[in-house]
Amino acid sequence: MHNIRYLPFIVFVLAVPVGIALAFTAPFWGGVVAALGLVGSVIGTYDLLQRKRAVLKNYPVLARARFFLESIRPEIRQYFLESDHEEVPFSREQRALVYRRSKGLEGLRPFGSLRDQHGVGHEWINHSLQARHLADHDFRVTFGAETCEKPYSASVLNISGMSFGALSPNAVEALNIGAKRGNFCQTTGEGSISRFHTKHGGDLVWQIGSGYFGCRDKQGRFSPDIFAERATLEQVKMVEIKLSQGAKPGHGGILPGAKVTPDIAEARGVPPGVDCLSPPSHSAFSTPTEMVRFIAKLRGLSGGKPVGIKMCVGHPWEVFAIAKAMVETGDHPDFITIDGSEGGTGAAPAEFADHIGAPLREGLMLVHNVLVGLGLRDKIRLVCSAKLISAFDMARVFALGADTCNMGRGYMFSLGCIQAQTCHTGRCPTGVTSQDPGRYKALDVQDKAERVHQFHENTLKALAETIGATGLSHPRDLKPDHLMIRINAREVRSARSQYDWVGPGELLDHNVAHPAFAKFWDMARADSFAAAV
Repeated sequence: MHNIRYLPFIVFVLAVPVGIALAFTAPFWGGVVAALGLVGSVIGTYDLLQRKRAVLKNYPVLARARFFLESIRPEIRQYFLESDHEEVPFSREQRALVYRRSKGLEGLRPFGSLRDQHGVGHEWINHSLQARHLADHDFRVTFGAETCEKPYSASVLNISGMSFGALSPNAVEALNIGAKRGNFCQTTGEGSISRFHTKHGGDLVWQIGSGYFGCRDKQGRFSPDIFAERATLEQVKMVEIKLSQGAKPGHGGILPGAKVTPDIAEARGVPPGVDCLSPPSHSAFSTPTEMVRFIAKLRGLSGGKPVGIKMCVGHPWEVFAIAKAMVETGDHPDFITIDGSEGGTGAAPAEFADHIGAPLREGLMLVHNVLVGLGLRDKIRLVCSAKLISAFDMARVFALGADTCNMGRGYMFSLGCIQAQTCHTGRCPTGVTSQDPGRYKALDVQDKAERVHQFHENTLKALAETIGATGLSHPRDLKPDHLMIRINAREVRSARSQYDWVGPGELLDHNVAHPAFAKFWDMARADSFAAAV
């Protein structure tokens, strides 16, 4: 009985003579049986002779069924087994919410909440007995009001940095058209400004990474002249220096030459067909002081447009070092984008995606408090990104100190992404992340652009209803007192009581009550990202 594992192979071998014999009386069926038997026999013989997979050698033919089922396991879980609230990384409920809002369908739910509202960690926003209906849901926040000749009035919901190359041409175009229709902005990603970004005239935030794509010389160094040529384009409203991103902070990467198509090479300013390096850190500056001065330089080269930084928070003393550089130089970024470690990317090592960098909430709390302690919080806008989908997700980070939100994967869902998690393979089933024309041409640009627009529109309408229910008039009015958190089965606390909050100017007055803030402030140096010994 222990050799029953060979039974399927034996059946295929025996099917060959049986099929031949059957062919004399039933030619068609005999031929089918013989052909199947021959194919199975060849496969089984190969399995027995090969040496790379022991399971195939021990279970010829039969083991292939295991490999097939394993290959479709994610789809089986997603379509049949996962619960509505199981996040992998986004739940069915979250995806369905985006799909409905993108299509303009009602987002109503019958029979009550499906969530355990007595579970530890459950959060909600308290409503007011003086709730109001807000007529306008186009909430705006001004960037660079005090420092820039060309400040930008931005929507509170915009598109996160996703490069052309990571996204298909049709996806980039659809996002840009949707942004133009909805009067919000699209961040280019570090792959720079492509012709698909500029084709339709939607507002852009030009993201510059450590590879300086789109503004580099032949040696890969930052080029002021090339930067100025693009940064002064009317369509470019702000510039974002990417220090790190949530899913793989401090990693960098290489785009293999085989993937550097002529279109990608044109956008990035690199030779086609040659490996494209994105280093782990910047070469244009190496200290906090140099970084702040680089920001001021880009502001001037862009004609006075807002310039900010994007980072996933890592070593706390590095944040304090940047803070000290702001104090010493008297200059500062116009905005800081905080990306949580739960943020997304086309591909990241498992260790980086799971265990490197601070989650959004912790990163936001640190940076917000540092800016308050410097007395700069009203001058620097805070943008939050990482796994935000609903109006409540936005309201939560507004209550904790954010000014605006960026979404990446939410807008990908609005384009039709089904979370197949094949972004890095080039075989995206919906054409959102593929450079294969046979795949991405199935994505209708105008239809998806309208879905992008409607997702933005309907999410902001939901946000307006949420803000109105609290009796407030703008997301900026949300405070930590409005956000409630269940800490056990019988106790509830506001975010105000659950976190430590630095008072205005405390860091400058050297009177910080929180011991960790005092410790990291003393460790930080404006002339180095390294901790002072």
